[in-house]
Amino acid sequence: MAMTTNDPVLVDTFGASDGAMLRVKQAVLVCLGIALLTVCAKAKIPVPGSPVAISMGTFAVLGLGAAYGPRLGLATILGYMILGAIGFDLFQSSTAELNGLSYMMGGTGGYLVGYVLATVALGLLARRGWDRSVVWMALAMLIGNAVLYVPGLLWLGQLYGWDKPILAWGLTPFLMGDALKLALAALVLPAAWKLVGDARR
Repeated sequence: MAMTTNDPVLVDTFGASDGAMLRVKQAVLVCLGIALLTVCAKAKIPVPGSPVAISMGTFAVLGLGAAYGPRLGLATILGYMILGAIGFDLFQSSTAELNGLSYMMGGTGGYLVGYVLATVALGLLARRGWDRSVVWMALAMLIGNAVLYVPGLLWLGQLYGWDKPILAWGLTPFLMGDALKLALAALVLPAAWKLVGDARR
């Protein structure tokens, strides 16, 4: 297992690698990433009694961070946040009536911060080659989930009070789904690298 911080990530394996066409490629990837984040955030299952729903958003965030790397991943997640902040209906439970900064300051606000941190974390780990192996990718996903949940739970506690069932609202209902998403990502990213390797033979 190489432990350098300069290993290529998946998006480095196709398309332009320098010049103006690289910028075009990056812009297209940012737009596609924002679209993916939006679709996955909207694919949700409400949790009775909790201000946070289960969605595929975490899978998209962590997978995108690993596939894009830290810089392009950060640009993409920040673009998503900026569009959401100015009122576009991109977030998990945002609506035409509740959106923008008002939504972002609600129950999911801490998780949105966690999205940014987790995207960068997965990108950095992918640059170390952790996305090439099922075991290392699973560990990277565990780390990413921890990075995501910490600000989410802290925000819920501050917002609603620590006397409320914060873990029951913001953690325990999601563990089974996150385990399945973790397993999926741990299989998909290394499999994608295998396809890249096979295509180059």
